[in-house]
Amino acid sequence: MPNREPASPKAGVLQGTLDLMILKVVATLGPVHGYAIAERLSQVSGGALQLNMGTLYPGLVRLEQRGLLRAAWDQTESNRRARFYSLTPAGRRRLEVERQEWSRMTDIMRRLLDDAV
Repeated sequence: MPNREPASPKAGVLQGTLDLMILKVVATLGPVHGYAIAERLSQVSGGALQLNMGTLYPGLVRLEQRGLLRAAWDQTESNRRARFYSLTPAGRRRLEVERQEWSRMTDIMRRLLDDAV
């Protein structure tokens, strides 16, 4: 019998979803710094998703290098200097493609899981 551990109240980031989550938050909030992105993801998930900066910042750098985000230095609400990220036109296009792919995959998983195999 397989060892089953109780479900954790904290959710992990599924492989391949971090970029989509970042792009969506930036599209929704407009220019935003990394800490605010992490806070928004925590808020939307009801606290189940807690990204550490060691996970989030490499994703932001990767998206910036791919031309999907643009970054600029500015002041936060608490008067600290931070990099603010905004979507590029390529980032908007990529967000839509990723959103459609995610929707398609969740529909497939829903059918699979609801089916009495």
